[in-house]
Amino acid sequence: MNERMNVDGGVGWLSVEHCSMLLKPSLLSDQSNFRFSRETRIFRARNSANSYMAPPILSLALPSDTGRVLSIQSHTVQGYVGNKSAVFPLQLLGYDVDPINSVQFSNHTGYPTFKGQVLNGQQLWELIEGLEGNELLFYTHLLTGYIGSESFLNTVLQVVNKLRSINPELIYVCDPVMGDEGKLYVPQELVSVYREKVVPVASMLTPNQFEAELLTGFRIQSEGQGREACRLLHAAGPSKVIITSINIDGNLLLIGSHQKEKGEPPRQFKIVIPKIPAYFTGTGDLMTALLLGWSNKYRDNLEIAAELAVSSLQALLHRTLSDYKNAGHDSQSTSLEIRLIQSQDDIRNPQVNFKAEIYS
Repeated sequence: MNERMNVDGGVGWLSVEHCSMLLKPSLLSDQSNFRFSRETRIFRARNSANSYMAPPILSLALPSDTGRVLSIQSHTVQGYVGNKSAVFPLQLLGYDVDPINSVQFSNHTGYPTFKGQVLNGQQLWELIEGLEGNELLFYTHLLTGYIGSESFLNTVLQVVNKLRSINPELIYVCDPVMGDEGKLYVPQELVSVYREKVVPVASMLTPNQFEAELLTGFRIQSEGQGREACRLLHAAGPSKVIITSINIDGNLLLIGSHQKEKGEPPRQFKIVIPKIPAYFTGTGDLMTALLLGWSNKYRDNLEIAAELAVSSLQALLHRTLSDYKNAGHDSQSTSLEIRLIQSQDDIRNPQVNFKAEIYS
C-alpha cells in the first residue's frame, strides 16, 4: 500500500468509490492480501485506538428526511420487475435504498426462457449477519415483494424481528405476492404463512383482490366486501391496507384503509382506475414502492399518498403504451416492459389526475 495520509481528527477513512471495508491492523500487516487502485486513499487517524477504521455510513450518520429502506425482492438483469422496479423510484423520492435480491434472473419469467440464481434463507441470513457485524442494520423501512419458498419467507420473518430489535419503529411494507385473477403462483403453504405470521407483523399491506381473498378467506365481489376485507386485515395486524386492484362489475378500483388507532373505525377510500388495454410487468412492485414512498411523506393522509402513487403509475403506463405503439408493436400481443427511466418526472412530481373518494 503506497499511499497513506495523516489527518488531524478522530476518524479513520477508507474510500473505495461506492463501498467501504472495515480494515483491522492485523489484516493490514499482510499487505499481500489487499490490492487497491491508485484512486484508493487510506486515511489514518493519529489519536485513534484503532488506527484503521471504516468510514461512517452517511445514510446512517446523516440520514435523509425520508428514510432508509431495506428492499428484499427479485432482480432481473433486463427489464423492470422486483427491485429493478422499486429501488429507483424510492431513490427519486429521496430514500436511501439497500436491495437484497431474492433471485437474480436474466429476465422475468414471462419470456420463453430465463437463467439465473435463487437466494435461499441461509444466504439471506448471512447477508443480514454481515450487515449486523458492521452495525449497518438500522433501517426505517423494510419492503418485501415476491418470495418463492416457505423457508425464505420464514427467514424474512426473522429479519423483521432483527430489524425491530434495532429500530422498534421500523415500518414493514409487505406486498404479499401470491397470485392474481384466481391463479396461485407460489406454493400453497405460503398462503398460511402470510396469513398467520406475516400479516400480524406488517405495518402496511398491499394485496391485489385475489391475494386479499386468500388472506381473509372470503370472496370480494363488491366495494362493501372490499372494505370489510380491509377491516379484517386491520384486526390481524397492519394499520394501513391498500387493495391495489379490485374488479367490480367491470370497473377497476383501488380501496384503501387506514386505522390510526386499534379498535377505532378505519378511514377508508376508493380511487377509480381506468383500464388500459395492455398487460404490463412490474406494475405491482412499482405501485407498492410508490405507496411506501408517498405514505411516509403523508403519514396521516393515506388517501393523498394513494392519489400520488396511482397518478404516477398511470402516467408511466400511458407513456409505456405510447412508446410501444410508436415502435410499431402490438401492445396486446405480449406483456410490456415499463418505461421507468423515461417516466422519472412523473415519479418525482406527479400531476394528480386521480382523486380519492372518502367513504362516509
